[in-house]
Amino acid sequence: MQKIIYKLGCAGIAMACGMPLTAVASNGITQPEHLALQGIKQAHAVTGVVLDESGQPVIGATIVSKTNPKIMSTTDVNGQFSINVSNSDDVLVFTYIGYQKKEVSLKGKRVLSVEMKEDAKTLSDVVVTAFGATQKKETVVGSIQQVKPESLRVPGSNISNAFAGRLAGVIATQSSGQPGSNGSNFYIRGISTISGATSPLIVMDGMEISQDDLNHLDPDVIESFSILKDASATAMYGTRGANGVLIITTKSGADLEKPKITFRVEGNITTPTSKPKFVDGAEFMQLYNEAVRNEGTGSTLYTDEQIANTRNHVNKYVFPDVDWYNEIFKNASFNQKANMNIRGGTKKIVYFMNLNLSNETGMLKNRSKDFYSYNNNIDYLRLAFQNNIDFNMSKSSKISLHLYAGLDKMHGPAVGNNDISTTLNNIYSQVVNANPVLFPILYEDQDNDGWTHWGYKQLANGGNTNPLAQLVNGYQDSFASTITANLNFDQKLDFITKGLALHAMISFKNWSKSVNNRYMNFNRYTMQSYTKGEDGTYSYTTVPVGDPTQPVLSNSGSNAGDRRYYGQAYIDYNRSFGAHTVSGMLLWNINQYDNNMYQTSVLASLPSRKMGFAARATYDYLHRYLIEFNAGYNGSEQFAKGHRWGFFPSVGLGYVVSEENYWKSLRNVVSNFKLRGTYGLVGNDQYGYERFIYQEVVSLTGNGYYTTGTPGNKQSYSGPGWTRLGNDNVSWEVGHKLDLGFDLQLFNALNVTFDWFRERRSNIFQQKLSIPNYLGTANTKIYGNLAEVVNRGVDLSVSYNKVINKDLAIQFQGTFTYNDNKVTVYDEAPGKREAMKTQGKNVSTVWGYVADGLFIDKADIANSPKSTLGNISIAPGDIKYVDQPDANGNYDGQITSDDQVPLGVTTPKIIYGFGPSITYKNWDFSFFFQGRGNVALILSDIQPFGTNTRRGVLDFVAKDRWNPDNQDPTAKFPRLTETFNNNNTATSTYWLRNGRFLKLKNAEIGYSFKHCRVYCNGTNLLTFSPFKLWDPEMGGGNFTSKYPTQITVNVGCQITIN
Repeated sequence: MQKIIYKLGCAGIAMACGMPLTAVASNGITQPEHLALQGIKQAHAVTGVVLDESGQPVIGATIVSKTNPKIMSTTDVNGQFSINVSNSDDVLVFTYIGYQKKEVSLKGKRVLSVEMKEDAKTLSDVVVTAFGATQKKETVVGSIQQVKPESLRVPGSNISNAFAGRLAGVIATQSSGQPGSNGSNFYIRGISTISGATSPLIVMDGMEISQDDLNHLDPDVIESFSILKDASATAMYGTRGANGVLIITTKSGADLEKPKITFRVEGNITTPTSKPKFVDGAEFMQLYNEAVRNEGTGSTLYTDEQIANTRNHVNKYVFPDVDWYNEIFKNASFNQKANMNIRGGTKKIVYFMNLNLSNETGMLKNRSKDFYSYNNNIDYLRLAFQNNIDFNMSKSSKISLHLYAGLDKMHGPAVGNNDISTTLNNIYSQVVNANPVLFPILYEDQDNDGWTHWGYKQLANGGNTNPLAQLVNGYQDSFASTITANLNFDQKLDFITKGLALHAMISFKNWSKSVNNRYMNFNRYTMQSYTKGEDGTYSYTTVPVGDPTQPVLSNSGSNAGDRRYYGQAYIDYNRSFGAHTVSGMLLWNINQYDNNMYQTSVLASLPSRKMGFAARATYDYLHRYLIEFNAGYNGSEQFAKGHRWGFFPSVGLGYVVSEENYWKSLRNVVSNFKLRGTYGLVGNDQYGYERFIYQEVVSLTGNGYYTTGTPGNKQSYSGPGWTRLGNDNVSWEVGHKLDLGFDLQLFNALNVTFDWFRERRSNIFQQKLSIPNYLGTANTKIYGNLAEVVNRGVDLSVSYNKVINKDLAIQFQGTFTYNDNKVTVYDEAPGKREAMKTQGKNVSTVWGYVADGLFIDKADIANSPKSTLGNISIAPGDIKYVDQPDANGNYDGQITSDDQVPLGVTTPKIIYGFGPSITYKNWDFSFFFQGRGNVALILSDIQPFGTNTRRGVLDFVAKDRWNPDNQDPTAKFPRLTETFNNNNTATSTYWLRNGRFLKLKNAEIGYSFKHCRVYCNGTNLLTFSPFKLWDPEMGGGNFTSKYPTQITVNVGCQITIN
């Protein structure tokens, strides 16, 4: 005790004399305090550098003292740091977005070199936001969904077919399975406008691309896939982001010891989800006779002999019975796909290259080879090449070059100058229109003239086309190329202030397409007469229709193309000050679109340009309290001077409740809970009409005529007329978007994201309809910002990830989207009934009549409202409609166009999906169900007979129809008539069907070896729906006019070499 008192006394004397704070040892020699006063530690500096696995500096990493979390630091542009610690045995904790947390014990060391490793789990928590900026998911206040690229890999060639049910808030529908045109149409959070511009903006590596370009992408090249839904996420894109934004970032290279090479090959078989089924020739004849009798036209009936000979297939030329569908289409097709990519690099330069090749064939039989030397079956070849190179010029600057080339070669049938897609749809229509008994495929060449005598028969003023003759008499070759190039430059400006950086990019995209058509006319013949010989055989004579000629292939072609230039530059700032984190961005961009082809129109030849500025600022306190401000200031050429620039701000707030101290006791159960909300404006200048809509259009040859001159020498002239009145006040369509949501994680395994959204789209562009025709403007269009739509809904996503043990892991994903909209303001034509007004209805509403079954007898007809819809006399078996009251509640006793009411909505209001993924040892298994609801289908154009045609009869029409022997007023098809019956073909509830369904969209099983994985998967495997006639996802109408969606079974193998 005396020694201690002695030392303290000496220390006091030293301080009183102004000496440095020291301690005096027992021998009287002064010593440093930290040696003299045991247990009192002096702060000292620890310096070092933080590097990633490739040796590159990790910039902005956070370093925190484990014993005193208030002591923290961050790495600079070179990855270096300095931190003062009070304990030489302290432990430093290193964290950074996308990397595993690392703890380093000092053990007296003052200089450290720390290597951080990427964390796949943490990387999934990094979200790509507007203009490619990254942000930690926990600090995001906007509605942004990040999607794993591997979840978008489905059999087939179009990535958009994986959207439905997997992406919350995205409504996607695949209506065709045609090779090269089998992608899905999709909307983000439904439709908010009537102007026609409903598609979202799609951005790949900063460059705007089309939906077709998106479908060309292989998931293997995608690093990240983000969907921006609300105003805080899209306001910065201004005019381009009004309908939501998809942001795709392609992969970059990595500094690896040796390159990583991946090969993948696949082969799949596709078959239609449904096939049309028609009655055979004999039954067709009987149904036609029934139609003639029902209508009483007196037309010639098929005789019993003709029906019997057709049923017994006595002579295929005299009594044909052609199954046109089976003559043209096969049951399945085989397709292949191969992919190779390589990833590697050094500390200075890294690269990623991907090559993808796919080949698709269609369902057409190779019938052209039966008649001609060429093959016109569908053969679609797609080649895509991606090459991304990043060059680290220094520790603070980087330049990147991303190149993409997509080549499409399509070979297939062509009719005239129609493209292959139009031709295939026409062939499907012709299969329906050509009945089995009107003519055979071809007749024998009785004249030995060397060409094919194609079957044909004239009906009244028209005739039925021979679909096989149309199919085989020509082919088309098309070649399309898409080239994109992005040059990026990134410069850190830490020499000005830490966290400041400059980014610049220039992009170029060029698309071109050339088409070559080879087509020839074909010689049609019709049977003039036939005779039956004594031996019971039949002979016949034919005559040509027109003058037959030697078929010769003609040659024609066309070209198309466009190009786009884009440039942007922005400065961003991101820095932490203890518990405070701030970031900001200021951006300028310009976008120009040109048509590559020669244009006769001056307006069409002009480039289309847009320019904009954007700003963003965020503040984060302790990852707990979040605020974000975004704004876009955009210019558009679509509007007159004074209206060309629009300002679109947004603000977002977030509160991470689970970061509060009082939440600690709940974190084992509720590991994350964040509340967030955003409100902002977005602008849209895409209105789906002609350009420069504010300008007037004057035709020098208007509708008014006057006559001048002398008798015998009179001349008539037309004066100028306005086809469109100018309106300099036309301006931006503005969306007022509100989003409220939360992010929830339970037990560190179950993640739930919920959003409620509402958008009021005001100033929607619309043609003015309320001006009466008697004012003289009937032929003059007047446009303005006249309409308004309110769109609201919810979207929900749920994911579950649980590792049961070292052999078993389970994942589950589910989404639910509900969306509904209503036109709240609309310039209506005068005199409309309330039910017929657009205002108050959904944008996708279909109108029609309310059916009340079928007429039972003549008394029922006499006691019902009189139908004015029919072109022939109403009779028992026709559809009976309900008379609707007028604006005053009065009934006129007639069925007219004023009796229509809203029947339903053709865009689904509900989209959902769910499915698990299970991994057990080397096996993996997954399946995914996708469904939709609240959607209407309207059947149309399925009546078999008409004035100038006799179409094939679909089997379901024959099975459940009204007929004299089955006078069922609830039958699914009304009475048959020889001519089109307008009363029965009108859109009505009679043809309304429920379009909901649940599909087993995907299923996959795989087995992994050390460097190889083999797998088998399928798409559209099962469909459960009250609608049974065809795949309800294809929509209403007559499905035989569309190439059907496909069931796909795929096998593949992936090999990785590293």
